[in-house]
Amino acid sequence: MTPEHGPRTEAEPAVAVRQVSRVILLDPDDRILLLHGFEPDDPTETWWFTPGGGLEGEETREEAARRELAEETGITDVVLGPVLWKRRCAFPFDGRRWEQDEWYYLARTDRTATHTEGQTALERRSVSGLKWWTSEELSASHETVYPTRLAELLRTLLDEGPPSAPVLLETERA
Repeated sequence: MTPEHGPRTEAEPAVAVRQVSRVILLDPDDRILLLHGFEPDDPTETWWFTPGGGLEGEETREEAARRELAEETGITDVVLGPVLWKRRCAFPFDGRRWEQDEWYYLARTDRTATHTEGQTALERRSVSGLKWWTSEELSASHETVYPTRLAELLRTLLDEGPPSAPVLLETERA
């Protein structure tokens, strides 16, 4: 069964759920690092998102979070904290459908300089830059940001600290 359309047909193969680790990376001034992405076939379709990506081989979620952060930002000297949030999402990107189970880790760093030499070929075709955002800038922005409630979630994190257990976010489907 597909959630929106009822029983799956032969033309609709099941999409494997990709296990993903994402990082809420904060600097000493509590700014969050986001990547600016776009659809490779339509560079006018843009959004901001947190560093992270799919698990590879037998690596743990924590190992994937650290590897992805290093590949996408060049930042390796982080203190990786607890899992803040979990969410399921589904979206079209680069000609295919993605179904993801995402875990968002808190991380802190003193380093704000980034480099993107470790990005994959797909990331080089779909990421146009990185930016450190204040909570106020994120709240005032009218740009698309994923997860969609990130400004509110960040404000709560900064005001109250990490939750005692990961918060399950609403499923997002595009």
